Amino acid sequence: MPEGRILIVEDEYIVAMGIKRMLKNLGYTLAGVASSGEEAINKAESSFPDLVLMDIMLKGEMNGIEAAKEIKVRFGIPVVYLTACSESKIVEHAWKTGPSGYIVKPFDEKDLQKSIDVALRRQRMEKNEPGRSSLNAENPLRNPEHAPKKSEKTPEKLSEAK
Repeated sequence: MPEGRILIVEDEYIVAMGIKRMLKNLGYTLAGVASSGEEAINKAESSFPDLVLMDIMLKGEMNGIEAAKEIKVRFGIPVVYLTACSESKIVEHAWKTGPSGYIVKPFDEKDLQKSIDVALRRQRMEKNEPGRSSLNAENPLRNPEHAPKKSEKTPEKLSEAK
């Protein structure tokens, strides 16, 4: 049975339920479903999924690219983009965020499983590779050992020291 808790971020209900069904059929654990960028960030923070499946073109103030970037930076969670968008400028912008994959809609279970497996395998390899830091290991929210100590100088204190 595949391992991995996955957060779905999709603003079209029918599409989200289809992805949810595929994940269940493939044996993955659902960490949640979000329909906006803001909700995705909140759910990522509260459920700490192993992977986020992120639609690029979300309705609302924050698109999927912005939400993915925030999730990756704040929580070190890998993101696989899901999109029907083929506009080269948007695709290029999405790739600059360093996603773990990109799936073009429509897709089937086989395509989804391959992308998820590659992303999760890459994440495990990065965590276990000697000499390579892991975003998750260094993330203070996932590993309190890396949280700033009170005695450490913050950027504000450094600027005041001049």
